[in-house]
Amino acid sequence: MKARLYGIEVSSREKFRRRKSTPVRILLEIPYGSDKTSVMAMTIAEKILAKKAGKTSVTPGQIVDAYPDLVMSHTATWRSVSVMEKVGATKLFDPDRIAIVLDHIAPAKTEKNALDQQRSRNFAKKFGIQKFYDIDAGIAHLVLMENGHVAPGDLIVGTDSHCTIYGSLGALGTGIGYTEVTSVWLTGKLWMKVPETYKIQLRGNFSRGVYSKDLMLHLIGTLGADGCTYNSVEFYGDLCSSLSVSERMTMTNLAMEMGVKCAFVPPDQKTRDYLSSRPINRPYEEVHADPDAVYGKTIDVDVSGLQPMVACPHEVENTRPIGEVSGTPIDQVFLGSCANAKFEDLAVAASILKGHRIHPNLRFIITPGSKEIMLEAMKTGVLATLIESGGTLTNPGCGACAGDGGILADGEVCLSTANRNFLGRMGSSKASVYLCSPATLAASAIKGCITDPRDLLQP
Repeated sequence: MKARLYGIEVSSREKFRRRKSTPVRILLEIPYGSDKTSVMAMTIAEKILAKKAGKTSVTPGQIVDAYPDLVMSHTATWRSVSVMEKVGATKLFDPDRIAIVLDHIAPAKTEKNALDQQRSRNFAKKFGIQKFYDIDAGIAHLVLMENGHVAPGDLIVGTDSHCTIYGSLGALGTGIGYTEVTSVWLTGKLWMKVPETYKIQLRGNFSRGVYSKDLMLHLIGTLGADGCTYNSVEFYGDLCSSLSVSERMTMTNLAMEMGVKCAFVPPDQKTRDYLSSRPINRPYEEVHADPDAVYGKTIDVDVSGLQPMVACPHEVENTRPIGEVSGTPIDQVFLGSCANAKFEDLAVAASILKGHRIHPNLRFIITPGSKEIMLEAMKTGVLATLIESGGTLTNPGCGACAGDGGILADGEVCLSTANRNFLGRMGSSKASVYLCSPATLAASAIKGCITDPRDLLQP
């Protein structure tokens, strides 16, 4: 199947009202001959959904009944339990396909939280849910991957929009509502529409001080929060093969902020090495797109000219190169979230903070993504460096990203490694939240204002 390629040079200023951003080349693919429904070659999302629906092939826009390998629920589990009780159901389709992680408000902050968590624990005990993780485990996404519950080719749904992170291991992850979770609990299947797929081709390599968080903030700012609505995204290029699995997790996690249904970094040897260290006690098969798969759009990005990026209040798409916001005073920094609280993220921040103290007018909150991450940071001295710099350590979990601690007062400003900065997300609706990489956060913590990490990195 041939395709006509229309190359359009899109400047950030002209097309997307961004300034001083790297140009993005967009190639629209329009197949010759018949419409796309006759194309048998498939993308990663199409292949996974076809398999989970028991079909030979599927096409974008097609509705299928797919059988997920795993359905995850977090602190909202009690809502799904309530729905199950209302419909009078007493039997689950397959308890082994259910995972529950209590991560958003952990430990409980109110009596209501405690009752909700108790209800989730009782449900897990009653139905023999083996993949149950209590308040000590950490953020659901990281916990599930660490414990071998995510593998290439899986279809995973859950009560969190950032389930897209599972695409870092070649699995199709997507968020659903708590009533849909109950439906999957009871029937084992879910009505899904096959998404169209965009290909993002990454050329070049990051310069010093630039990370995958900066790349994603650049893409979100350029394409917009609705730039990939209900699309699957596949990342390719030499840059992908050079990135760690941790950096890939950041990419597929943040892809949600472009509106994606799912996102993938195709599995390679680094994926296999990561999985070999995890307790995956079942066979799995890597899924790759066919060479002649048809894409709705191809986006070409040269990353060699990227700068550290910052998302400004109160939308993730409101991004700016670091130079445009340097010097902005801050009151608090938060190193955490499923986007950037992995061990590698903590280590990057510690490498800059080592031998320094944070600015005296600043609060520094450290929330490791999981118990495993916290233990590794303890054993390697990373945690000691962060605490000695003036940081305040919390238990693993979502923490301030979910409004659980680290609340801001009127007029305060927080610089965060989280994935969202919406109005009121971290407390007062009169406060402001900026988003950045762990490196930018560490440099800014030292100076007391938003700071280019390249100013402090060793040559």
